Amino acid sequence: MKLEKSDILKALETITVAGEGKNMVESGAVKNIITFGDEVIVDLVLTTPALHIRKRAEVDIMKVIHEKVYEKAKIKVNIKVEAPTAQPEKNEIKGKQIPGISNIIAVASGKGGVGKSTVTSNLAVTLAKMGFKVGVLDADIYGPSIPIMFDVERERPLSVKEDGKSKMKPVENYGVKVLSIGFFTQPNQAVVWRGPMAAKALNQMIFDAAWGELDFMLIDLPPGTGDIHLSIMQSLPITGAVVVSTPQNVALADARKGVAMFQQDSINVPVLGVVENMAYFTPAELPDNKYYIFGKEGAKYLAEDLDIPFLGEIPLVQSIREAGDVGRPAALQVATPIEQAFEELTRNVVQEVVNRNDNLPPTEAIKITTMAGCSAVKK
Repeated sequence: MKLEKSDILKALETITVAGEGKNMVESGAVKNIITFGDEVIVDLVLTTPALHIRKRAEVDIMKVIHEKVYEKAKIKVNIKVEAPTAQPEKNEIKGKQIPGISNIIAVASGKGGVGKSTVTSNLAVTLAKMGFKVGVLDADIYGPSIPIMFDVERERPLSVKEDGKSKMKPVENYGVKVLSIGFFTQPNQAVVWRGPMAAKALNQMIFDAAWGELDFMLIDLPPGTGDIHLSIMQSLPITGAVVVSTPQNVALADARKGVAMFQQDSINVPVLGVVENMAYFTPAELPDNKYYIFGKEGAKYLAEDLDIPFLGEIPLVQSIREAGDVGRPAALQVATPIEQAFEELTRNVVQEVVNRNDNLPPTEAIKITTMAGCSAVKK
């Protein structure tokens, strides 16, 4: 039997992708249909990498074609995930935008030592594995660690011409573009700068760099809630923030302050959610055991208390630390529980970006003025 493309399209018009109000033909999710005898190939593009949504779409397509077109049809469904894009038409953005960059995610922590840079690097490589174009800006001016985690600490950005101007070309590894102050200092050299100097260096790495097209730029912020954070949010309209914490009370208290900073009326950066790092320890010889060394589900309870999403938990595993030390993020380890943990985290982050872009206007970069000798943050 020869299947007709028109019959396939008509059948697919009866299916709605989860989270969308239109059928998958009307919404543009169906990009191509190829028929050859009793065989049919459907190319589908979704805006979320969530596994259950992709699987449901595939099952619905096969079921409706079998029921409405031909019960013995041989069906193949190819699903591609495209990055969500911000929607500037909803609101005028007052800050500077970097041309070609769709989403800017700030990764923050209230306390140092909770694994913020580890989460950033593994989130970046997992996004790249999913097919997204990704860049990382290491904004931890006084303690840059991203070059080590990407095994590029000996690299130096090259100078390239773009639109007649000389710009820095980010260093690239594992499919991720990286810029850090660490590229411009010696390993044993301390960066002793006041706030304005640090802000100037950051602006150069942001606006004097040839980032190209990116679906996601991840900004690895320093610990705390200080000058660097304000400089970044003054320079860029941040799509959303991810806050990293361990389960212990000391870290949670600082994480709460980090969330509060982004949620201030004068800043108003959407918090995409909280990540619990070092959530539990499982010895290799006892794979079914979990030991909650720093407390149990503290970040999860914090997210519930603050009414923000809980993005996932990352276990305390020696190989994650070792992978970061040798410059090969642990999420690159194929078919391991670590890879699965970071994939779940990444899917949740992307889903929250989709939700944020669907339901909220673009973030405005804040304005910083000086009044009576004090810094005041205003819209």
